[in-house]
Amino acid sequence: MTYLPIATSILIASLAGGVWAADVSKTTAPDNSAVNVRDAKGGASTPLDQSNAAADLKLAQSLRRALTAENSLSVNAKNVKIIAAGGVVTLRGPVETSAEREWIYAKAVQLAGSGNVVNQLEVANPERNNP
Repeated sequence: MTYLPIATSILIASLAGGVWAADVSKTTAPDNSAVNVRDAKGGASTPLDQSNAAADLKLAQSLRRALTAENSLSVNAKNVKIIAAGGVVTLRGPVETSAEREWIYAKAVQLAGSGNVVNQLEVANPERNNP
């Protein structure tokens, strides 16, 4: 009877399926998840504070394009939070090195003007040597 091996295989696979399932409770969170939780509870600027004024949208867009075009930046650096409101840019999130932090800040000052940038970028690996 050919149905018996198929039925047995299905039974074994269904019973053993839990063995191969990933334990979701033990997965590692992205390195800025705790910061996102902290920001949601506190009074920190979040992307929801982004202004819809044309000048602020253009400022945020220009800075984002500059970050994504810079090949020397890490993925974290290219994905920092940029919040522009009232001509003031707030930078938040992790970067890999202090050199990245300084580069992003300088680019934001170039676009928004001196005194119009709040730099809250955090170096994720401060012990890492700068390239």
